[in-house]
Amino acid sequence: DHSRVKLQNTENDYINASLVVIEEAQRYYILTQGPLPNTCCHFWLMVWQQQTKAVVMLNRIVEKESVKCAQYWPTKKDDVMTFNETGFRVRLVSEDVKSYYTVHLLQLENINSGESRMISHFHYTTWPDFGVPESPASFLNFLFKVRESGSLSPEHGPAVVHCSAGIGRSGTFSLVDTCLVLMEKKDPFSVDIKKVLLDMRKYRMGLIQTPDQLRFSYMAVIEGAKFIMGDSTIQERWKELSKEDQAPSSEQSPPRPTKITTEKYNGNSIGLENNDQMEKINTDLSTKVQDIVDGNIENSVRKRLREDRRAQTAQKLQQMKQKLNETERKRKRWLYWKPILTKIGFGTLFLVGAYFCWKLYFQKHSL
Repeated sequence: DHSRVKLQNTENDYINASLVVIEEAQRYYILTQGPLPNTCCHFWLMVWQQQTKAVVMLNRIVEKESVKCAQYWPTKKDDVMTFNETGFRVRLVSEDVKSYYTVHLLQLENINSGESRMISHFHYTTWPDFGVPESPASFLNFLFKVRESGSLSPEHGPAVVHCSAGIGRSGTFSLVDTCLVLMEKKDPFSVDIKKVLLDMRKYRMGLIQTPDQLRFSYMAVIEGAKFIMGDSTIQERWKELSKEDQAPSSEQSPPRPTKITTEKYNGNSIGLENNDQMEKINTDLSTKVQDIVDGNIENSVRKRLREDRRAQTAQKLQQMKQKLNETERKRKRWLYWKPILTKIGFGTLFLVGAYFCWKLYFQKHSL
């Protein structure tokens, strides 16, 4: 509760959103659940109240025939969506469609005050749920596109980052960005990615949902370190490899799980300028990832055991309730039928007695 974003001037201040603060990196993110049909109005209220300049969306509306979040912005230029409950109007000003992401420029208007603001909406359209992007290059090209807009700088309100649940893909995005900022500010080799992740989890539990997402985060940080350590051409290579200018595919097949290997460009393996440094980072990467994954597995086992115990306890309680209910039903049935059966019994005895009396009387008089 200490880190949740609280809505102001509303009857209910709750929204499924957490403010993640990394003071050392001067980074502030609001990680949130994808807006639902009944929470879109609160989503835009939060964006307005937090002075947010950009929304980073890392999921599709529909994934694997399952609706992940509501359509909370207009899809056609100059179209308007109105959210009367909180008093906001959203208009699509422009749209820039790339092969795997789309950038929308939205006008957010406060209906009550008449004030309006421009909001950048960065939509990564090919990141599968519980999966990872196609490559670190494409992800970093997208991340730097968001950075270039200035939306992540501390001069503005915190960027709103969401996927479906606001922990897996959103956690990956914010972890990589934070680590790269820290690498820019100090010795890159002193950045402890595991510690950064654990610090971020203090603000929102469960960030990074799968081992693949964790491995990918390390790989993206390593790839991003090349730019920090002076490779001036790396951004152009990211753009080239991401093939962002190709026509977007209507359906993207989920990429294969990312392996912890050195990235290859045009068949040639490249790394940091110092191969020893690259080898050291990769060794640390394998060790740290395995440590965290092992920890996650251990936590998962403990969680599963707890859930099994709870399920067994709930089952036993249910059985006890059923037995008690059955006993109670039998008791109520007996209480219902007891007076009736008693009356029937007395009535039967009376009739039998009357019959015998009449029979005796008849026999006496016949003699």
